[in-house]
Amino acid sequence: MPAAIDNRQRRVPIAVSRLARAVARALAAVGRPGGTVEVAVVDDAEIRGLNARYRGIGRRTDVLAFPLEATDAAGQLVGHIVVSADTARRQARRLHVPLALELDLLVTHGTLHLVGYDDRDPVEADLMHRRERDILRAAPERLWAGLLHASKARSVRSAMIGRAEPRPSRTGHLRPKPASRRPLQQSNASSGGAPR
Repeated sequence: MPAAIDNRQRRVPIAVSRLARAVARALAAVGRPGGTVEVAVVDDAEIRGLNARYRGIGRRTDVLAFPLEATDAAGQLVGHIVVSADTARRQARRLHVPLALELDLLVTHGTLHLVGYDDRDPVEADLMHRRERDILRAAPERLWAGLLHASKARSVRSAMIGRAEPRPSRTGHLRPKPASRRPLQQSNASSGGAPR
C-alpha cells in the first residue's frame, strides 16, 4: 500500500482513495513504487500549529513534508505529508480547479519533497514544478499559477538584494530546522527527518 491516509478534519470532503492514487502515481514516477507515504489531511489550525512547531513559522501553509533518512530503501516508509484541506479548498477556488486536483498537486509536491526534490532555489523549484507537471499531465495549466512565476520573481528579487527571501507562492516552503518528533504521532521518538 503506497499511501496511508488519515483524514483528521471534517469540514472539507476528501476523496481518500484518489489521494492514495496520487501518492502512488508520484512514487512510481520517481522510481519508488514500493515505498509508503503517510498523509494526514488536517485543517488550517492544525497545520499552523505544526508549521510553528517544526519550522518556527507561525502561519498556515498548504503542505508540509517530513522525509525519513532512508529514502533510497525500496519498500520502506518514505515519510509523512500533512495537507491543509482548508487551504487546498481556498486555492482550488482561486484557481478555478476542482479541489481533488489541487489535493493531487499538493500530495505530489509533498511526495517529491520526500524523495529529495527541493524548491528553495529557483532552478531547483523549476525542476520540481516541471516534474509535477509531468506526473499530472492532464491537469490544466492554471493549476500551476503562482508557482513557476513566483520562483522566477524570487530569483530576481534575491539577486537585487543579495539574499534569499521567503517563497511568495502557494506552497510557501522555507528550509526548516530538523524535526525531533513525528507529526502524525504525538510521541517523543525521533523521525530522523526534517520537514520541507
